[in-house]
Amino acid sequence: MGIEDIRIGTCGYSYDEWREVFYPQDLKATEFLRYYSLVFPFVEIDYSWYSMPKPAALEAMAKQTMPEFLFALKAHRSLTHEVGDDWKISADQLSAAAEVLRSRGRLAALLIQLPYRFSYTAEHRLYLGDLCSALAAFPLVVEFRNEGWYQQRVFDELSRRGISMALLDRPDLPGLPPETQILTSDTAYYRLHGRNSGQWWNGDATSRYDYDYSPQELKERAHAIIALSKKAGRIFVAFNNHARGNATKNARAITGYIKELFV
Repeated sequence: MGIEDIRIGTCGYSYDEWREVFYPQDLKATEFLRYYSLVFPFVEIDYSWYSMPKPAALEAMAKQTMPEFLFALKAHRSLTHEVGDDWKISADQLSAAAEVLRSRGRLAALLIQLPYRFSYTAEHRLYLGDLCSALAAFPLVVEFRNEGWYQQRVFDELSRRGISMALLDRPDLPGLPPETQILTSDTAYYRLHGRNSGQWWNGDATSRYDYDYSPQELKERAHAIIALSKKAGRIFVAFNNHARGNATKNARAITGYIKELFV
């Protein structure tokens, strides 16, 4: 693996509060993605969880960036948090959008982020298997927020299907997944949510991830990423602590630490 195979970015990019912290104050919002892509090699698209992405919109985003820039696409909430009997329709819609990126070689991953309440039950196992089959044409990453899924049976099934299990940095709280370097495919997908334990259960989508990693914490994470590089074919690192622009600051800092360590 070369250092170019370690891609570091953020979860989302279109935050007005990032002005002056990352984006120039006078930069138009329509120019955010182009500017972002000049600094980072990939981004995890966040809006696709809230609103089903349209193929034309993703095509336009791809055209704003260089050919080597990659996108990870988060699955819509109708497939993870608000699942109904018509979920297969949502899966078809998401597939049509993701294909725009995949066919151009621009899709890093399709992320299936599951909530804590998605526990390890027979019903949930069956649904997840069906969902992964419906999206099997794409490079999949599954993020479990419930530690019940962390067992060998699950790891083996993900490996059999060639699906990555997201590696997490998160608060040290009961019930959350353990920190691990278990790989279930050739791709390591590492999401850093921050360690704001006081807001994890009670906060909203901003306050829950309001955390600024210290230099020492980032150096420790850099060492962990270097260890992953010894066994993974490629690595994606996505900072989700977007509040106050901390994600961009931390992503830049850890990039520097990794370059210092990489041999």
